Amino acid sequence: QVQLVESGGGLVQAGGSLRVSCTASGRTFSAYAMGWFRQAQGKEREFVAVISWSTGSTYYADSVKGRFTISKDNAKNTVYLQMNNLKPEDTAVYYCGGSRFFVSTRPGQYDYWGQGTHVTVSS
Repeated sequence: QVQLVESGGGLVQAGGSLRVSCTASGRTFSAYAMGWFRQAQGKEREFVAVISWSTGSTYYADSVKGRFTISKDNAKNTVYLQMNNLKPEDTAVYYCGGSRFFVSTRPGQYDYWGQGTHVTVSS
């Protein structure tokens, strides 16, 4: 059984920063890529960023490019999302996902999901 646990969400003012983390555990954890997605109230889950577990290559949604940075620590089975210059429209529940086969922007191609962490940006 693979578990992903997110942490680090919270309330921040517009223009501020937050870092959220996602740690994977489980005897057989193996991922090709780890991604961050978010879901605002009443909206569908949307892609934020993804990182290849082996090469470290990254890809971002246009809405966060230049403000968010995804990174990883293989030894800790942890992926991070550093969020700078936050905007009220970044308010959402942030989920990390693990994909066994794809570096993907599509939620359907992820095999593991965390429970989510709330990020609220006040104006």
